Amino acid sequence: MKLRHYFKKAQKEKWALGQFNFSTLSQLKGILFAAKELNSPIILGTSEGEARFFGLEEIVNLVKFYQRKFKTPIFLNLDHGKDSNLIKKAIDLGYDAVHFDGSELPFKENIKITKKVVKYAKKYGILVEGEVGRISTESSKVYQKKFKIKEADLTKPEDVKIFVKETNVDSLAVSIGTFHGVEITGINPKIQIERLKKIKNRAESAFLVLHGGSGTPGEDIKEAIKFGIVKVNINTELRLAFTNTLKGFFKKNPEEITPYKFLPSVILAVEKVVKEKIKLFRSYNKK
Repeated sequence: MKLRHYFKKAQKEKWALGQFNFSTLSQLKGILFAAKELNSPIILGTSEGEARFFGLEEIVNLVKFYQRKFKTPIFLNLDHGKDSNLIKKAIDLGYDAVHFDGSELPFKENIKITKKVVKYAKKYGILVEGEVGRISTESSKVYQKKFKIKEADLTKPEDVKIFVKETNVDSLAVSIGTFHGVEITGINPKIQIERLKKIKNRAESAFLVLHGGSGTPGEDIKEAIKFGIVKVNINTELRLAFTNTLKGFFKKNPEEITPYKFLPSVILAVEKVVKEKIKLFRSYNKK
């Protein structure tokens, strides 16, 4: 089955696919072990930095291996792509979807470049995610105080209709109160559900995507799925699980130097987070 099939299924049945980013094999294993155990379709995400670190060709071939091994619906998405050459290479190599992030560009320029990406991707049957509004900050950071969303960064419902009509994107990342990263408290600002409802009414056939899912209250995410979100991106919480587990291991075992002895705990930590999210998104047993 194609990714579009699962987006339509999720939209109809009011659940969401999780996109989980990775940049190491240990993270990847944790994500896939969770998906396999819970019979959940899964989207693997790689940002530009993650893709360059791991290698696009290596990523594609490794994912193909696990698709054959697990016989699980595993899809691959280039996350927050801004480099047109990298996006093109990801499409050529076999990514299932690409996200062009033109959120920092003037609105008309964002439309212009997104249209070009869509035109190229359609030749290969690849889904394209656009972005209206701006999901700010970095997924590698934990913020020490309450984070305030800028009004200017939020998605304007009236822009959504224009953008979708002009670009013909398959899915759309919207800024409705979340951000990349997690507050030090672990609880992020609430999702603006009323804004989401207005966006949904103007999005036509485009699937809606929630970025910055890490740290967002579970009840907010459930409400967002109820009103149109079919994909939720998680990255920071996986990075925290990875690094905090390693820190804890070496605090107790400072002399250990054997990777195959300390990495299993990292895999389990990532797997635990992904299982929790799959259950929250209700994507289990959806193969």
